[in-house]
Amino acid sequence: MEQVIIPTTDHSRQDKPEFSPALRTAAEVVSYISHPLFLPTLVTMFIVNAIPEYFVYFKEDSIRFAFDKLYFRVGFTTLFLPIFVVMLCKALGFVTSFQLRSQKDRIIPYIACTIFYFWAYFAFKREGHAPPFFNAFFLGVFIAIVMGMVANTYAKISMHMIGWGGVLGLLLMLMIGMNMNISLVLMVTFLLTGIVATARLVLGAHTPAEIYTGLGMGLLAQLIGYAIAG
Repeated sequence: MEQVIIPTTDHSRQDKPEFSPALRTAAEVVSYISHPLFLPTLVTMFIVNAIPEYFVYFKEDSIRFAFDKLYFRVGFTTLFLPIFVVMLCKALGFVTSFQLRSQKDRIIPYIACTIFYFWAYFAFKREGHAPPFFNAFFLGVFIAIVMGMVANTYAKISMHMIGWGGVLGLLLMLMIGMNMNISLVLMVTFLLTGIVATARLVLGAHTPAEIYTGLGMGLLAQLIGYAIAG
């Protein structure tokens, strides 16, 4: 008697699209250079050079070694310290990868970033030298990190998209709230955000839902920050 084999479909396995090694490598490069930790420093440099009249105090009160005091403070607080925490966690075995691929890996860095970013906002706000929209930006970043930390309990929301959503939110606030003509910058940022989102999907780091949720969180956090401190 011949054995009849009935083909079955395993619905529990979800096939993911496979991309070429070259495309995945390009996506890795994009993910690294667009990491959200770089964004506060890059945004600060862009704003200070685009509208320097709002930052006269920081331009005059510079420090040695050709570093502007504002760049140094932002870079140290929002870039160096978080990276140091991640490196320390990796050395102590608290995280399994520098890429923070799992939700568990992101807990300590999230907590550390809430402290660092709130301090950045609080220090600028208390000194009273930075323009209100700049303080609102850092408050929005702090709010976004808190939202991301809470959401991390349920899903691995894209930190890249939270960061880039925050940049878009800041530009929208400058354009709508302060009547600045930055349409070209906004369009370029939209394009870059799309490239970063595509890179994260190519790498399989996130689902589309996690990408869109992160983007929405970043935008919403900046709106809240601007409403409070703008």
